[in-house]
Amino acid sequence: MSDTNAIAEAVDGFLPDPRRLRIQRDAALVADLALGGFEGREYEVFEDRLIRDSMPILRGMLRSGTFITLATQKFEKAGIPFFVSRENKQLLHSSDAERDDIIIDVLMIARVAFRTKALVGGGWNPEFGGSKGPCCLMTYFIGRCMWEFRRVYLRWARERERIARVEASLLDPEVFFRLLTALPHHGEPETILFSTALMDLLDAQPAETRAVVRLTCEGYGDGEIAERLKSKIGAVRTRRYRFRRVLYQAASERKIWIPAQLHVNGVREQQRSAV
Repeated sequence: MSDTNAIAEAVDGFLPDPRRLRIQRDAALVADLALGGFEGREYEVFEDRLIRDSMPILRGMLRSGTFITLATQKFEKAGIPFFVSRENKQLLHSSDAERDDIIIDVLMIARVAFRTKALVGGGWNPEFGGSKGPCCLMTYFIGRCMWEFRRVYLRWARERERIARVEASLLDPEVFFRLLTALPHHGEPETILFSTALMDLLDAQPAETRAVVRLTCEGYGDGEIAERLKSKIGAVRTRRYRFRRVLYQAASERKIWIPAQLHVNGVREQQRSAV
């Protein structure tokens, strides 16, 4: 089965109307949009609707793993190396927020390429005579999203790796023991982390996030935390990452001070400029 046919069958499962009827409607719509050069208010309305209607399809295909499977097959056939780790597949299956982060970036890139290649360049052909016939505009657009998925995913994966390194320096409980002699006051590591200002920030977080932070600082690993909270490892890391962002924002606003040993240079510079 060709890539286009596989995508078409996946998309058909999300759309109520028969494929032939969709193609007929799309052909008439494209003819109207061509009169305006695929520009102007009418095209903007079409593009907004295309993006809106494609989001639940992309969410469903990412959640099931179909999107990743078809995308990697596309790149393999093109001789372009592309691999999605099992951990990231599981995260994109379980996390609405992570899926949407990727989907939004993909859509913003794909919409430009879609207009250029499918419409202005005439890449979409309602008279295509392949073994399964032509595809509808939505199928073509989802296929375009798959071509853009690789670079968006690689950027997202690199950011996750960077976040993991920052988290290791920010919430590694061993770091707090090493800080005892460096800080101006002495006490247990937990009292250093959970000072009044920081506790206020933590108390404002969801119960699951509070549990993740406390268990992390008690020395539990991601797998142990996920097991204790009956959650997933990806969800544990996501909650810790979100709390890290809260901490860094508070530090940049001089609400708290994160010790130098616990953050990267970017936050150190923010704190210096705040002073």
